[in-house]
Amino acid sequence: MRKELEVISRATLFGGIKGEELEKLLVCMDSTRKKYRRQEMILSEEEIPDRIGIVLEGSVQVVQDDVFGNRNIVEKLEKGGLFGAAFACAGVRKSPVSVIAEKDCEICWMHIGKVLSVCPAACPCHQQMLRNLVTILAGKNVAFSEKITCLSRRSTREKLLSYLSETAKKEKKRHFVIPFNRQELADYLCVDRSAMSAELSKLRREGVLDYKRSEFWLL
Repeated sequence: MRKELEVISRATLFGGIKGEELEKLLVCMDSTRKKYRRQEMILSEEEIPDRIGIVLEGSVQVVQDDVFGNRNIVEKLEKGGLFGAAFACAGVRKSPVSVIAEKDCEICWMHIGKVLSVCPAACPCHQQMLRNLVTILAGKNVAFSEKITCLSRRSTREKLLSYLSETAKKEKKRHFVIPFNRQELADYLCVDRSAMSAELSKLRREGVLDYKRSEFWLL
């Protein structure tokens, strides 16, 4: 149990909550843990989003698919990432996104009603968790605003340069690794993969950037 708590305590939602406090909080939240295989559906569109999920191991992708089979990757979440909170808090009846296991992963589930209902004792650890939740949601809002700015660019070239520029700013260096392969990057930017690959080749010839798989250098 001690090892399990150490893994869970690394999640951003439980920042500042340790040991016995975390153990009691998880019991109070009726939390459950479940493992998923690579490419397994974790949360499907149309499902009632009444739980929040925390990635304990592996990674997941939050995606939207249209009826023509086009995929938009909303975000990718690594260990400690949280999903489902915004929709669960908003009380929407059907999830507008799906969550898929990118790798074998383990998810900690908590019902949103338990999370938002402060117990009569008003324990400090529950209040700390709520503060963490607000911080996470605010961060996601900022990230989505940045993505909208990127997607508002008119051409594939402009979207690519906008995304790579913002990534370089966040990493504070011109050499970095992105969390997507080619198809995933195209899905994230909502562009055609072939057109994007052609633009990358052109930018390389022009001396704007260089790349190797998911590794980029801005020149």
